[in-house]
Amino acid sequence: MARIVVIGAGMGAMAAAARLAVAGHRVVVHERSGTYGGALGGVERDGFAFDTGPGLLQLPAVYRDLFVKTGKEPLEQCVELSQVEPAVRHVFADGTAIDLPNASRAGVGEALDAALGGDAGARWSAFMNRAREAWDRTRRPLLEEPLWPNWQVLAEREPYPSVPHKRLLRRDLRATTLTGVGELELGGDARLLALLEQYALAWGLDPRATPASAAVLPYMEHTFGAWSVRGGMRALARAVYERCLARRVEFAFDSPVARIIEKDGRAAGVELADGTAHEADFVVAGVAPGVLDGLLSGVSGMSGAFGVNIRAEGDVRARAGLPSRLMVFLALRGPRPGGTPHRTVLHTPDRADELDRLFGEDPGLPLAPTLTVLRPDDPALTPDTEHEALTLTVTVPAHTRITGADVERLIARAESVVPGLRERLLWHEVRTPADVAEATGAEGGAVPPPSLAAGEGRFLHPANGTRLPGLFAVGGWSHPGGGLPHAGMSGALVAGLIVEGPDFRGSQ
Repeated sequence: MARIVVIGAGMGAMAAAARLAVAGHRVVVHERSGTYGGALGGVERDGFAFDTGPGLLQLPAVYRDLFVKTGKEPLEQCVELSQVEPAVRHVFADGTAIDLPNASRAGVGEALDAALGGDAGARWSAFMNRAREAWDRTRRPLLEEPLWPNWQVLAEREPYPSVPHKRLLRRDLRATTLTGVGELELGGDARLLALLEQYALAWGLDPRATPASAAVLPYMEHTFGAWSVRGGMRALARAVYERCLARRVEFAFDSPVARIIEKDGRAAGVELADGTAHEADFVVAGVAPGVLDGLLSGVSGMSGAFGVNIRAEGDVRARAGLPSRLMVFLALRGPRPGGTPHRTVLHTPDRADELDRLFGEDPGLPLAPTLTVLRPDDPALTPDTEHEALTLTVTVPAHTRITGADVERLIARAESVVPGLRERLLWHEVRTPADVAEATGAEGGAVPPPSLAAGEGRFLHPANGTRLPGLFAVGGWSHPGGGLPHAGMSGALVAGLIVEGPDFRGSQ
């Protein structure tokens, strides 16, 4: 039985802790805050409850596997999952609205044909077929296996089979970015391009620079669906925490780690902020890159950039310069209207302004950003059926200072898809990039995206193993990147590397 210290109680860290405890190890989690869940936090006030992280779950199979491997009670016995229908309503700049069905690629094509006309559905369906090829080629190396030592293969090869187009003397013009896919393969319809680019924007990625392999992002949603959890995603975090407790994982909250102890060239424990030392055979760090750099500052040869000094193989650098998220939580009087979609995406009327402000040299909040509105049909989130809890989310640059005028502008923008919003509003609370930074330790409140192939390796995340033996990285800032499914898989990968050793080749 090994002694294992886990730094942080995020979803990836807890997934690793539960699996390691089942394997017979003694696991102690030190969390600097007073609660578990990491990015899956919550805001509660006057009987209303809001998620401070993602509001929907993709690939629930990742957490089903976690619960199967760590106990008798399956996931559905611990939380109530349901597919939202429709999966999403898109409202485009020209006023066109379209409801896309959940986990039905054929249904999505039919909906696009009905709303957009022409051959929109056929073009999108053909794109999904190509996206499936990219998914099949990258699913295991990017989700189910440790990062390959020869990760450069993933960086150099574009798994998306783009369609060649003839233009003037260039006979073999192919899309290499997500925007290129939209422009060359979706028929030039600005609404289809907006639909496609939104999947990158939601993760703070510039679609003009994001590789075509990002086609896997809409593929995942359209194939495996979008799921809600009764009580919000915070209920999923609670279920994972309780599974850890059932497996005798120990938690120490309000217990910040000051540094990682090194002995004989390997991680040997941690020292807490109060000076207490805890020995360990392995250390698992579920923290942001800058935080981990600080914890290693006293380890010989390990100070400096996270992305350079503790990589297991090669030089996949930690992501930098990523945008953050701005969230506005609104408590409304009056019941949720029947037929209201769980999620509505209101697209920007000024694509150039949004992209320039998010990814340009002078970043700031776009004038009319793409806005996601969540209106869950969940009585557990409101004081009674005569009230509604609503969340607005936009992608913003990290470090962005949010003003009251910015928030009022977002609320005004939301009125176009939430009639009578102002008259129903009781109060609102705001979660800014500064709040995200405080909760997660990420520089400027940056939010990690999932790992993607191609792009010369710029869209990969650091390996779970590090150059300091005995130290492993878990969670959204390590392989396979950000997002709830990816966090769960990072936990499985770290547990496998510790239990089975460096010969571990991935989950089955």
